Amino acid sequence: MDSIVLDYRDPLFSVIIFFTLVFVISFITYSIGVYKEKNARKDYRELLNRFELGKLKEEDYVHLYKTYNLPFDSIILLASSFLHKGDYNKAISVYLALLEHVTDKVKKEELLELLGSTYFKGGFLQRSKEIYLKILKFSPRNENALKHLLIINERLKEYDKAIDVIESLEELNINVEREKIYIEAQKLLNTPDLSYKEKSKKLYSLFKSNSIIERLLVQYLIQFNKDFLWKNIDKFDINKFIDLLWFLDFNDIDFDVVDKNKLLTELYNAKGYLKTCDHSDDFVFDILIALNKHEHKVPVTLDFEFICSSCKQIHPIYESRCPHCHNILTYNVKYNLTKDLNERNQSLQ
Repeated sequence: MDSIVLDYRDPLFSVIIFFTLVFVISFITYSIGVYKEKNARKDYRELLNRFELGKLKEEDYVHLYKTYNLPFDSIILLASSFLHKGDYNKAISVYLALLEHVTDKVKKEELLELLGSTYFKGGFLQRSKEIYLKILKFSPRNENALKHLLIINERLKEYDKAIDVIESLEELNINVEREKIYIEAQKLLNTPDLSYKEKSKKLYSLFKSNSIIERLLVQYLIQFNKDFLWKNIDKFDINKFIDLLWFLDFNDIDFDVVDKNKLLTELYNAKGYLKTCDHSDDFVFDILIALNKHEHKVPVTLDFEFICSSCKQIHPIYESRCPHCHNILTYNVKYNLTKDLNERNQSLQ
Protein backbone atom coordinates (compact mmCIF):
# COMPACT_ATOMS: atom_id res chain seq x y z
CA MET A 1 0.00 0.00 0.00
CA ASP A 2 1.34 3.40 -0.86
CA SER A 3 2.01 5.75 2.13
CA ILE A 4 -0.27 8.75 2.48
CA VAL A 5 1.57 12.01 1.92
CA LEU A 6 -0.24 15.32 2.47
CA ASP A 7 0.59 18.09 0.08
CA TYR A 8 0.51 21.64 1.53
CA ARG A 9 -2.16 22.37 -1.06
CA ASP A 10 -4.28 19.58 0.25
CA PRO A 11 -7.44 20.93 2.06
CA LEU A 12 -6.91 18.43 4.92
CA PHE A 13 -3.47 19.91 5.51
CA SER A 14 -4.97 23.38 5.86
CA VAL A 15 -7.52 22.11 8.39
CA ILE A 16 -4.79 20.48 10.49
CA ILE A 17 -2.69 23.66 10.42
CA PHE A 18 -5.74 25.78 11.40
CA PHE A 19 -6.61 23.65 14.42
CA THR A 20 -2.97 23.46 15.44
CA LEU A 21 -2.73 27.25 15.43
CA VAL A 22 -5.98 27.54 17.37
CA PHE A 23 -4.68 25.12 19.97
CA VAL A 24 -1.32 26.90 20.29
CA ILE A 25 -2.95 30.34 20.59
CA SER A 26 -5.49 29.05 23.12
CA PHE A 27 -2.76 27.40 25.14
CA ILE A 28 -0.64 30.56 25.17
CA THR A 29 -3.65 32.73 26.07
CA TYR A 30 -4.65 30.32 28.82
CA SER A 31 -1.09 30.21 30.20
CA ILE A 32 -0.88 34.01 30.23
CA GLY A 33 -4.27 34.17 31.96
CA VAL A 34 -3.20 31.63 34.59
CA TYR A 35 0.01 33.57 35.18
CA LYS A 36 -1.84 36.89 35.56
CA GLU A 37 -4.46 35.32 37.82
CA LYS A 38 -1.73 33.75 39.95
CA ASN A 39 -0.04 37.13 40.37
CA ALA A 40 -3.38 38.81 40.99
CA ARG A 41 -4.30 36.27 43.67
CA LYS A 42 -0.91 36.76 45.28
CA ASP A 43 -1.38 40.53 45.28
CA TYR A 44 -4.94 40.13 46.54
CA ARG A 45 -3.81 37.83 49.36
CA GLU A 46 -1.21 40.39 50.36
CA LEU A 47 -3.95 43.02 50.54
CA LEU A 48 -6.15 40.72 52.60
CA ASN A 49 -3.24 39.97 54.94
CA ARG A 50 -2.75 43.69 55.38
CA PHE A 51 -6.47 43.99 56.08
CA GLU A 52 -6.35 41.26 58.70
CA LEU A 53 -3.49 43.08 60.37
CA GLY A 54 -5.50 46.31 60.31
CA LYS A 55 -3.11 48.01 57.88
CA LEU A 56 -5.35 48.30 54.82
CA LYS A 57 -5.28 51.87 53.54
CA GLU A 58 -8.03 53.86 51.89
CA GLU A 59 -6.42 53.56 48.45
CA ASP A 60 -6.28 49.79 48.86
CA TYR A 61 -10.07 49.64 48.79
CA VAL A 62 -10.07 51.66 45.58
CA HIS A 63 -7.39 49.31 44.21
CA LEU A 64 -9.50 46.25 45.01
CA TYR A 65 -12.52 47.85 43.37
CA LYS A 66 -10.81 49.16 40.21
CA THR A 67 -8.05 46.61 39.53
CA TYR A 68 -9.61 43.34 40.64
CA ASN A 69 -13.26 44.20 39.99
CA LEU A 70 -14.16 43.09 43.51
CA PRO A 71 -17.95 43.53 43.79
CA PHE A 72 -19.03 46.87 45.20
CA ASP A 73 -21.05 45.16 47.96
CA SER A 74 -17.96 43.19 49.02
CA ILE A 75 -15.89 46.37 49.26
CA ILE A 76 -18.60 47.99 51.40
CA LEU A 77 -18.73 44.88 53.60
CA LEU A 78 -14.98 45.07 54.17
CA ALA A 79 -15.17 48.77 54.99
CA SER A 80 -18.09 48.21 57.39
CA SER A 81 -15.76 46.29 59.71
CA PHE A 82 -14.45 49.65 60.88
CA LEU A 83 -17.96 50.64 61.96
CA HIS A 84 -18.27 47.51 64.09
CA LYS A 85 -14.97 48.44 65.74
CA GLY A 86 -16.18 52.01 66.33
CA ASP A 87 -13.45 53.42 64.05
CA TYR A 88 -15.73 55.96 62.37
CA ASN A 89 -12.90 58.13 61.03
CA LYS A 90 -11.40 55.18 59.14
CA ALA A 91 -14.77 54.20 57.66
CA ILE A 92 -15.38 57.81 56.62
CA SER A 93 -11.97 57.94 54.89
CA VAL A 94 -12.76 54.76 52.93
CA TYR A 95 -16.17 56.02 51.79
CA LEU A 96 -14.69 59.38 50.73
CA ALA A 97 -11.94 57.62 48.77
CA LEU A 98 -14.44 55.38 46.99
CA LEU A 99 -16.71 58.31 46.16
CA GLU A 100 -13.99 59.78 43.97
CA HIS A 101 -14.01 56.71 41.71
CA VAL A 102 -17.60 55.45 41.75
CA THR A 103 -19.63 56.87 38.84
CA ASP A 104 -22.79 54.77 38.98
CA LYS A 105 -25.62 56.92 40.39
CA VAL A 106 -27.14 54.15 42.52
CA LYS A 107 -23.79 53.16 44.03
CA LYS A 108 -22.88 56.80 44.64
CA GLU A 109 -26.15 57.37 46.47
CA GLU A 110 -25.54 54.25 48.56
CA LEU A 111 -22.06 55.49 49.44
CA LEU A 112 -23.41 58.91 50.40
CA GLU A 113 -26.02 57.28 52.65
CA LEU A 114 -23.30 55.21 54.33
CA LEU A 115 -21.17 58.31 54.74
CA GLY A 116 -24.07 60.30 56.20
CA SER A 117 -24.94 57.44 58.55
CA THR A 118 -21.32 57.12 59.71
CA TYR A 119 -21.04 60.85 60.37
CA PHE A 120 -24.31 60.54 62.31
CA LYS A 121 -23.12 57.60 64.43
CA GLY A 122 -19.81 59.33 65.06
CA GLY A 123 -21.59 62.44 66.38
CA PHE A 124 -20.65 64.69 63.44
CA LEU A 125 -24.21 65.96 63.09
CA GLN A 126 -23.55 69.02 60.94
CA ARG A 127 -21.48 67.02 58.43
CA SER A 128 -24.10 64.30 58.40
CA LYS A 129 -26.76 66.90 57.71
CA GLU A 130 -24.79 68.27 54.75
CA ILE A 131 -24.48 64.78 53.24
CA TYR A 132 -28.20 64.04 53.56
CA LEU A 133 -29.09 67.42 52.06
CA LYS A 134 -26.78 66.58 49.16
CA ILE A 135 -28.58 63.25 48.65
CA LEU A 136 -31.96 64.96 48.65
CA LYS A 137 -30.86 67.35 45.89
CA PHE A 138 -30.80 64.52 43.33
CA SER A 139 -33.08 62.09 45.18
CA PRO A 140 -35.77 64.17 46.97
CA ARG A 141 -37.90 61.11 47.78
CA ASN A 142 -35.13 59.31 49.66
CA GLU A 143 -36.99 58.23 52.81
CA ASN A 144 -33.86 57.20 54.73
CA ALA A 145 -32.21 60.58 54.14
CA LEU A 146 -35.36 62.44 55.23
CA LYS A 147 -35.73 60.40 58.43
CA HIS A 148 -32.10 60.94 59.40
CA LEU A 149 -32.41 64.63 58.60
CA LEU A 150 -35.43 64.82 60.91
CA ILE A 151 -33.46 63.30 63.80
CA ILE A 152 -30.48 65.58 63.15
CA ASN A 153 -32.62 68.73 63.12
CA GLU A 154 -34.25 67.54 66.34
CA ARG A 155 -30.87 67.03 68.06
CA LEU A 156 -29.64 70.40 66.81
CA LYS A 157 -32.86 71.90 68.22
CA GLU A 158 -33.77 73.25 64.77
CA TYR A 159 -37.44 72.42 65.22
CA ASP A 160 -38.83 74.54 62.38
CA LYS A 161 -36.57 72.68 59.94
CA ALA A 162 -37.65 69.41 61.52
CA ILE A 163 -41.28 70.34 60.85
CA ASP A 164 -40.38 71.00 57.17
CA VAL A 165 -38.93 67.49 56.95
CA ILE A 166 -42.06 66.03 58.55
CA GLU A 167 -44.16 67.72 55.87
CA SER A 168 -41.96 66.16 53.19
CA LEU A 169 -42.42 62.72 54.76
CA GLU A 170 -46.18 63.26 54.88
CA GLU A 171 -46.13 63.95 51.14
CA LEU A 172 -44.62 60.48 50.72
CA ASN A 173 -47.62 59.06 52.66
CA ILE A 174 -45.41 58.09 55.60
CA ASN A 175 -47.08 58.11 59.00
CA VAL A 176 -45.21 60.68 61.09
CA GLU A 177 -47.96 61.55 63.55
CA ARG A 178 -45.82 60.64 66.57
CA GLU A 179 -42.89 62.67 65.25
CA LYS A 180 -45.16 65.62 64.59
CA ILE A 181 -46.58 65.79 68.12
CA TYR A 182 -43.15 65.12 69.64
CA ILE A 183 -41.42 67.91 67.71
CA GLU A 184 -44.28 70.26 68.55
CA ALA A 185 -43.79 69.44 72.25
CA GLN A 186 -40.02 69.90 72.03
CA LYS A 187 -40.45 73.23 70.29
CA LEU A 188 -42.77 74.33 73.08
CA LEU A 189 -40.38 73.13 75.78
CA ASN A 190 -37.56 75.14 74.21
CA THR A 191 -39.53 78.34 73.73
CA PRO A 192 -37.69 80.88 75.93
CA ASP A 193 -40.39 83.57 76.22
CA LEU A 194 -43.00 81.47 78.07
CA SER A 195 -43.31 81.16 81.84
CA TYR A 196 -43.34 77.80 83.61
CA LYS A 197 -47.09 78.06 84.16
CA GLU A 198 -47.77 78.94 80.53
CA LYS A 199 -45.67 76.04 79.30
CA SER A 200 -47.40 73.69 81.75
CA LYS A 201 -50.84 74.67 80.43
CA LYS A 202 -49.85 74.44 76.76
CA LEU A 203 -48.12 71.10 77.24
CA TYR A 204 -51.09 69.76 79.17
CA SER A 205 -53.40 70.87 76.36
CA LEU A 206 -51.13 69.13 73.85
CA PHE A 207 -51.14 66.01 76.05
CA LYS A 208 -54.94 65.90 76.07
CA SER A 209 -54.93 65.85 72.26
CA ASN A 210 -52.28 63.12 72.12
CA SER A 211 -51.17 61.22 75.21
CA ILE A 212 -47.87 59.97 73.75
CA ILE A 213 -46.10 63.03 75.20
CA GLU A 214 -47.26 62.14 78.72
CA ARG A 215 -43.79 61.40 80.06
CA LEU A 216 -42.35 64.58 78.53
CA LEU A 217 -45.04 66.57 80.32
CA VAL A 218 -44.52 64.79 83.65
CA GLN A 219 -40.74 65.25 83.46
CA TYR A 220 -41.26 68.96 82.92
CA LEU A 221 -43.80 69.24 85.75
CA ILE A 222 -41.54 67.40 88.22
CA GLN A 223 -38.75 69.83 87.44
CA PHE A 224 -40.67 73.10 87.19
CA ASN A 225 -44.29 72.79 88.36
CA LYS A 226 -44.86 70.05 90.95
CA ASP A 227 -48.08 71.63 92.20
CA PHE A 228 -49.61 71.21 88.73
CA LEU A 229 -48.47 67.57 88.66
CA TRP A 230 -50.09 66.62 91.97
CA LYS A 231 -53.30 68.47 91.16
CA ASN A 232 -53.67 66.50 87.94
CA ILE A 233 -52.01 63.19 88.88
CA ASP A 234 -55.24 61.24 88.34
CA LYS A 235 -55.25 62.31 84.68
CA PHE A 236 -52.04 60.38 84.03
CA ASP A 237 -51.09 56.71 83.68
CA ILE A 238 -48.71 56.40 86.63
CA ASN A 239 -47.22 53.15 85.37
CA LYS A 240 -45.63 54.99 82.44
CA PHE A 241 -43.46 57.15 84.70
CA ILE A 242 -43.37 55.19 87.94
CA ASP A 243 -39.58 55.43 88.02
CA LEU A 244 -39.78 59.24 88.15
CA LEU A 245 -42.14 59.08 91.14
CA TRP A 246 -39.96 56.47 92.88
CA PHE A 247 -36.94 58.77 92.84
CA LEU A 248 -38.83 61.86 94.03
CA ASP A 249 -37.49 63.46 97.19
CA PHE A 250 -39.71 62.99 100.26
CA ASN A 251 -40.37 66.74 100.50
CA ASP A 252 -41.57 66.93 96.87
CA ILE A 253 -44.44 64.49 97.43
CA ASP A 254 -48.00 65.59 98.21
CA PHE A 255 -49.01 62.83 100.64
CA ASP A 256 -52.59 64.09 100.83
CA VAL A 257 -52.91 63.22 97.15
CA VAL A 258 -51.01 59.96 97.66
CA ASP A 259 -53.44 58.81 100.37
CA LYS A 260 -56.30 58.99 97.86
CA ASN A 261 -54.53 56.89 95.22
CA LYS A 262 -54.08 53.14 95.80
CA LEU A 263 -51.08 52.70 93.48
CA LEU A 264 -49.25 55.72 94.90
CA THR A 265 -49.93 54.54 98.44
CA GLU A 266 -48.46 51.12 97.67
CA LEU A 267 -45.52 52.70 95.81
CA TYR A 268 -44.47 54.90 98.74
CA ASN A 269 -45.08 52.13 101.26
CA ALA A 270 -42.71 50.01 99.18
CA LYS A 271 -40.28 52.92 99.11
CA GLY A 272 -40.48 53.15 102.92
CA TYR A 273 -41.88 56.68 103.00
CA LEU A 274 -45.18 55.39 104.42
CA LYS A 275 -46.28 52.56 106.68
CA THR A 276 -49.99 52.63 106.00
CA CYS A 277 -50.57 49.31 104.22
CA ASP A 278 -49.56 45.70 104.75
CA HIS A 279 -49.87 44.29 101.23
CA SER A 280 -49.89 45.19 97.57
CA ASP A 281 -51.40 43.56 94.50
CA ASP A 282 -48.02 44.13 92.85
CA PHE A 283 -45.70 41.23 93.76
CA VAL A 284 -42.54 43.37 93.87
CA PHE A 285 -44.19 46.10 95.96
CA ASP A 286 -45.60 43.42 98.28
CA ILE A 287 -42.11 42.05 98.96
CA LEU A 288 -40.69 45.52 99.65
CA ILE A 289 -43.56 46.38 102.00
CA ALA A 290 -42.93 43.17 103.94
CA LEU A 291 -39.17 43.82 104.06
CA ASN A 292 -39.73 47.37 105.32
CA LYS A 293 -41.62 45.95 108.29
CA HIS A 294 -38.73 43.62 109.08
CA GLU A 295 -36.89 44.31 112.33
CA HIS A 296 -33.56 44.58 110.52
CA LYS A 297 -33.45 46.80 107.44
CA VAL A 298 -32.82 44.72 104.33
CA PRO A 299 -30.87 46.68 101.67
CA VAL A 300 -33.23 46.09 98.74
CA THR A 301 -34.68 48.61 96.31
CA LEU A 302 -36.11 48.86 92.80
CA ASP A 303 -34.07 48.70 89.61
CA PHE A 304 -35.65 50.12 86.45
CA GLU A 305 -35.12 49.24 82.82
CA PHE A 306 -36.80 50.45 79.65
CA ILE A 307 -38.00 48.20 76.84
CA CYS A 308 -38.72 49.59 73.40
CA SER A 309 -42.15 48.42 72.24
CA SER A 310 -40.95 48.68 68.65
CA CYS A 311 -37.60 46.84 68.51
CA LYS A 312 -37.81 45.12 71.95
CA GLN A 313 -34.32 46.32 72.89
CA ILE A 314 -33.67 46.95 76.59
CA HIS A 315 -32.02 50.17 77.73
CA PRO A 316 -30.81 51.07 81.24
CA ILE A 317 -31.86 54.73 80.98
CA TYR A 318 -34.87 56.43 79.47
CA GLU A 319 -34.54 58.26 76.17
CA SER A 320 -37.31 59.88 74.18
CA ARG A 321 -35.98 58.31 70.99
CA CYS A 322 -34.81 54.70 71.01
CA PRO A 323 -31.08 54.63 70.09
CA HIS A 324 -31.54 51.29 68.31
CA CYS A 325 -34.57 51.79 66.04
CA HIS A 326 -34.90 55.59 66.41
CA ASN A 327 -38.64 55.39 67.10
CA ILE A 328 -40.10 58.07 69.35
CA LEU A 329 -41.59 57.56 72.83
CA THR A 330 -41.76 53.78 72.62
CA TYR A 331 -40.18 52.84 75.97
CA ASN A 332 -42.14 50.87 78.55
CA VAL A 333 -40.96 50.93 82.17
CA LYS A 334 -40.12 47.63 83.87
CA TYR A 335 -38.82 47.17 87.40
CA ASN A 336 -37.47 44.44 89.64
CA LEU A 337 -35.77 44.00 92.98
CA THR A 338 -32.08 44.71 93.37
CA LYS A 339 -29.45 45.28 96.04
CA ASP A 340 -29.61 48.79 97.47
CA LEU A 341 -26.09 50.08 96.84
CA ASN A 342 -26.67 53.21 98.93
CA GLU A 343 -27.62 51.15 101.98
CA ARG A 344 -24.66 48.80 101.46
CA ASN A 345 -22.18 51.66 101.04
CA GLN A 346 -23.47 53.39 104.19
CA SER A 347 -23.02 50.15 106.16
CA LEU A 348 -19.40 49.93 105.05
CA GLN A 349 -18.54 53.46 106.22
